[in-house]
Amino acid sequence: MRRILVGVALLAVAVLAGLPVASSTFVHSERHLTIGAHQAVVSPAFDGHATLDFGPLLPKARVDVDAPVGLGVDIRLGDSDAVGLEELLQRDAAIAAQPQGEIREVTAAVTDMAAEAALRGVGVGVLAVTVVVLAWRAVGEDRRRRIRRDAVQPSRGQVAGAVATSVVVVGSLVLVTLPERQDDAPEQTWSSVREVFPQLPADPVLDRLELAQGSATTSSRALVEGALYLYQDSVSFYGALEEQAQQVSVRRPEVGEKTALVVTDRHDNIGMDPVARRIADQAQAELLIDLGDDTSQGGEWENFSINSLAREFDGFDVVAVGGNHDADPTVEQMRKNGFTVLDAEPVEVGGVRFLGETDPRGTKITGYTEDAATRDSALSDQDTALRDVACESDERGERVGVLAVHSWASAKEVAGSGCVDLVLTGHLHYQVGPKAIAGPDGATTTRLTTGSTGGAVLPIALGSSLRRDAQVTLVTFDADGAPVGLQVVTFTPAGVIDVGDYTPLPLTSAPTPAEPDPTEDPTADEEDPEAPVQP
Repeated sequence: MRRILVGVALLAVAVLAGLPVASSTFVHSERHLTIGAHQAVVSPAFDGHATLDFGPLLPKARVDVDAPVGLGVDIRLGDSDAVGLEELLQRDAAIAAQPQGEIREVTAAVTDMAAEAALRGVGVGVLAVTVVVLAWRAVGEDRRRRIRRDAVQPSRGQVAGAVATSVVVVGSLVLVTLPERQDDAPEQTWSSVREVFPQLPADPVLDRLELAQGSATTSSRALVEGALYLYQDSVSFYGALEEQAQQVSVRRPEVGEKTALVVTDRHDNIGMDPVARRIADQAQAELLIDLGDDTSQGGEWENFSINSLAREFDGFDVVAVGGNHDADPTVEQMRKNGFTVLDAEPVEVGGVRFLGETDPRGTKITGYTEDAATRDSALSDQDTALRDVACESDERGERVGVLAVHSWASAKEVAGSGCVDLVLTGHLHYQVGPKAIAGPDGATTTRLTTGSTGGAVLPIALGSSLRRDAQVTLVTFDADGAPVGLQVVTFTPAGVIDVGDYTPLPLTSAPTPAEPDPTEDPTADEEDPEAPVQP
């Protein structure tokens, strides 16, 4: 019993010392994140809302959240590379239509802050207990016996002194660790978005949205209303496309087979992510192959595109390469989300042997960052190096099933070598193939270029609907990881889904040399955005 009482007393000391520190640390914590098109500062709140502060020119917005103990979050949105306020609002509205990836980032940040605060509180509690135990041992049994004897009948002065000392110590700890009160801060008045814009149609998210009242709400009324309509258009178009995707009939794997979904050239169009996921579910796919150009500029603010893809395909094995529009932050975000980013060495994922590498070029919306000769040389060098690796692997009996690169210009020599079974590329924003490419000694390699999954015109796809036809491809593999079939699914700007025929592999048609077609300019996505879909 004595040991139990001692344990309870020490636990009480740890809680009294650690809890105020943990609480104060959590309340004062913040994280710098990239949210949507903004650099942002995220901090916890206790009002049960997620509150977004867009700055002085736009009204604050908040929506209630279902979190324990009234937990909420304040998000202060900062700088963006948008050239104007209207463009920024359009980006925010399109992203808000598919916010799950950003919600997951914010949730992870708040969870991390809570864990860090708890660890700090535990550390202070352990330190307090250690001090008490060491002090207890330092006093010694004889001295404690004399103290107990003298304290059997303590005087009123001793009792008052002990109580006063305890109050001062505990009060000082509370005052030092708890956050400052801000009673002088003016109380914010909030109105439902329905009160401000009563003409908006019903929407489950907008029905919960509130706007702060003030000059920013009044002066930016037209911009905010336009952004809200853009949000609703996006929800309506991609929501209807997602529902239709749940009903399509695609080929499902037979016993011993597995299926992968190919996406490419999404260019920030996260509205297509749940649509692509529904197609993957219908095909019972387990693997995602991302051929790059997930962004338009490779900026850190575009991490929302990778966050969305990772969230939507949670539980999938993901193999990825960066495109010419993806910079280091994009590739790093892929790795952060657990994607297997191919790096010029064969790797087995999901029972399939892959080879590939991120596009060596750097491209912005305004054009390539290198001259044509440098671009062509980089692509040619990459192609030669990948060919050598593929053929060396094939000679060792470790044949590569899929070469995954962004551009066909990085794959011509590999395909012509016959050392891989299937070459998957994007970049052109329209379909080319499937084609059988002739190799030495009668070997063939199948080549397929998938059109832009984001329906991009130029490197821009973010918006309330598709700008042109969008595509995904289903690839079927046998039990040994060899590709045995392809099926292309196309989505039109009119909201129609066209499921192509299933093509068994290897192809039985006459193979063609691994030379570029006259219509296949490596920069076609920038220079010929209206190029037709090729057979």
